[in-house]
Amino acid sequence: MLHQNIYFHNVTELEISPQTPGWKLQRFPKEVRYSLEEKGRTKAVQSNGCELRFVTDAKHVRVMVSSQEADGQVLVFKGDFLHSSHQLKAGVIHTLQLEAPERFPDVHPEVLNNSAFSSRVWRVFFERINGVFHGIEAFGFDVRPPLPHEIPGLTMFAYGSSITQGAGALSNYNCYVQQTGRRLGIDVLNLGLSGSCYCEEGLADHIAERDDWDIGFLEIGVNMRGVYTVEEFQQRAVYLLDRIIERHPEKPLFVTTMYPNRATYSQEGSAIFAYRDSEQQFNDVLIRYAADKKHANLQLLQGEQIMSDFTSLTSDLIHPSDYGHIRMAEALSGMIQPVIDRLRAEQIQLTMNTTYRGGSI
Repeated sequence: MLHQNIYFHNVTELEISPQTPGWKLQRFPKEVRYSLEEKGRTKAVQSNGCELRFVTDAKHVRVMVSSQEADGQVLVFKGDFLHSSHQLKAGVIHTLQLEAPERFPDVHPEVLNNSAFSSRVWRVFFERINGVFHGIEAFGFDVRPPLPHEIPGLTMFAYGSSITQGAGALSNYNCYVQQTGRRLGIDVLNLGLSGSCYCEEGLADHIAERDDWDIGFLEIGVNMRGVYTVEEFQQRAVYLLDRIIERHPEKPLFVTTMYPNRATYSQEGSAIFAYRDSEQQFNDVLIRYAADKKHANLQLLQGEQIMSDFTSLTSDLIHPSDYGHIRMAEALSGMIQPVIDRLRAEQIQLTMNTTYRGGSI
């Protein structure tokens, strides 16, 4: 969405907070957040993966941001290049003093602009905090949103548990879905909900009704063990998948079974042993769905093939470390790459088909 000539990526709503001046960056509209169960509502307000994106000729720019409830971090990129990191204290408005990289003019432009983003684009990336935007100062220079050719041409949404939201990674930018996007040169809408990926109908309807994505990725099941029965999981998962496929039959959709965790290898008699059977039963629901649906654009992925090294986990034996997230991204991007190549080829063909020999239509 656009506001003050800035493009807000992964933001569906800028909410004016009565407690704090500025605009809260919301990944989900209020009506969707309030349709979730209580824990989901508290995770849905986290701004992980949200970005402010803008272009300006100003050499010096000030961007005012804050974190509403907890200390956190924002990362600043110039195109694909990391520019700086900034620590935010909860409830304090911080002014990010951004200075255009002085070394960029020394190198050939093609090496600065050979990946996903134009090097002209400023990107302020929010970690897993309740991010708030307060304003921008470019000292009289124009500020504009990026043009289509200055940002990735394809976007993937990712819905899942805390693993998808980025738990375990020291920086949310290193979580496996963000890293997958970086490797593939695509944008990512991170819709992960820590401990509360429950596939509610309101959330399913919201994802299905969105048109701002080209590829879908779902990691569902692990949060619902011990909370819902196999039958309840099946009902919710089927509703979610059916709604997306019915609304977007032409779009590629990837669904993964659960990633290995302590329940996968639990010893008989351990406190988590009972989860092992339900984990396999939940996975079987997804396996049967894919087999029965026979949908050409639905691909079922095996979680153990995405996370093949059990030592990828942190010591809680559920969330990947930075090493684990990076390894997972390497595997997942390899699985998705052929679809990305096909979609890019289709985009090129479409452009050619809409161009006359003497120029564009």
